Amino acid sequence: MNEIRQPGDHVVVIGAGMGGLCSAIALSAAGFAVTVVESRTYPGGKMREVPVGGLGIDSGPTVFTMKWVFDELFEKAGLSFDDHVPLDPAHILARHGWRDGSALDLFANVEESVAAITEFAGADNAEGYRRFAADSERIFATLKRNYIAAPRPGPLDLVRRIGPLNIRDMLALKPFDTLWKALGGYFTDPRLQQLFGRYATYCGSSPFRSPATLMLVAHVEQDGVWFVSGGMHALARALAGAAQSLGATLRYGDGVADIRVGDGVKGVTLESGDRLDADAVIFNGDASVLARMLSRAAPKPVPAAKRSLSAQTWSMRARTGGFPLSRHTVFFSDDYRAEFDTIFDRRGVPEQPTVYICAQDRDDHGTLTDADGGGERLLCLINAPADGDTWTFGKDEVGKWLDKTCDHLGRCGLSLDPVSAVPTGPAEFERLFPGSGGALYGRASHGWMASFQRQGSRTKIPGLYLAGGSVHPGPGVPMAALSGCLAAESLVADRASMPRFRRADISGGTSTG
Repeated sequence: MNEIRQPGDHVVVIGAGMGGLCSAIALSAAGFAVTVVESRTYPGGKMREVPVGGLGIDSGPTVFTMKWVFDELFEKAGLSFDDHVPLDPAHILARHGWRDGSALDLFANVEESVAAITEFAGADNAEGYRRFAADSERIFATLKRNYIAAPRPGPLDLVRRIGPLNIRDMLALKPFDTLWKALGGYFTDPRLQQLFGRYATYCGSSPFRSPATLMLVAHVEQDGVWFVSGGMHALARALAGAAQSLGATLRYGDGVADIRVGDGVKGVTLESGDRLDADAVIFNGDASVLARMLSRAAPKPVPAAKRSLSAQTWSMRARTGGFPLSRHTVFFSDDYRAEFDTIFDRRGVPEQPTVYICAQDRDDHGTLTDADGGGERLLCLINAPADGDTWTFGKDEVGKWLDKTCDHLGRCGLSLDPVSAVPTGPAEFERLFPGSGGALYGRASHGWMASFQRQGSRTKIPGLYLAGGSVHPGPGVPMAALSGCLAAESLVADRASMPRFRRADISGGTSTG
């Protein structure tokens, strides 16, 4: 990535989400001429901000982890991530509540969590947590460079990378156990199985169907959860600014209508009618939509039954009372299995949903630091099936779900009185991110082969690369960022091994057609 490229090597990045912005930083630092094209008027993709009652509310990803991904990217680009994005480490990772009135905080420090779990569920479960934390760290260490930050492997490739004689490391991955089954070996308290089973939803999946390998999420959080100064959308703006400082051009408010292909990528046609010639294109969006944009060799769309979770969210200003919210709080349903069966088998919204709330005006200890009479800023989320391309939730139905959500929260001890709220459901997510059906995480990670079925950076079309949460290594802020880095690395490696790129006239940026 250190070789300086000549000005004629032009790359168009479609989409200013995490993957697209990170690929733009990497390629601009390597000397490519980069144009990022974004249909919306702001960067971030799913990391969006919704105005409610005169204030912006983070209404996409709300948790920042794996800071090392961004540190390494910025260092390679000759920049300092800390200079661009002020962060504060979280002490409380999340607060959890149940209808029986119980509550549990999980801490960044393992021993603090051990003490809390001892009081919550006894010494045996606390010792189980200590083993769980150690095993999750071992899984993450095995997969960090062999899978997560590496080009997508097949099963045999992964075995080769780990080392076929490292039987202990491979067995520790528990690839053939479900997460829920594995958790039963650590915890006898079903509430703790719920708490740690929720890590499957970080990639839009059911803990009853996804592999135990997802235990690694526990270590990702233990390694550091951070609060971004100015909110998560500030991260997107900072990445866009870094890309521009390196020479990238960001073009907002004009989406891509078509990717032009001959014997390889030729460029893109924008919705405005403008044409951008390009030597390579990085597509940062749900890979399923490419079937609509390409006449040949497009990746196959993910079947509806294999899509990850969608969500029904409310970006709201609300008055709260009773249960003391932390920045991140989860209120669990009584029957976790029934909840996921309803979503994935019956394609419905659970009668009693688990609810996630991001209280954006609260500090690390849950103290309300910035709210006026209009209520504090909350993102409230329940899981839903990704069928936004086949059916639409009516206003009355969404209102009933909000009533059920508030009722469940009340039974957990939290009174929630929305002052103003903006709902977003699967149909809206499909409109925002076409081709997804509203799935927020691409393909569901159900079964041990699911992770190997995600698209890699390369496609069958020379010069076309993929990034974003629907491709390897998966969804989430740092994973999408890694996908952009991997796409850039693939492009550079291919560039070094192929004949000279066709020269693109980029002096004027566009040619009208």
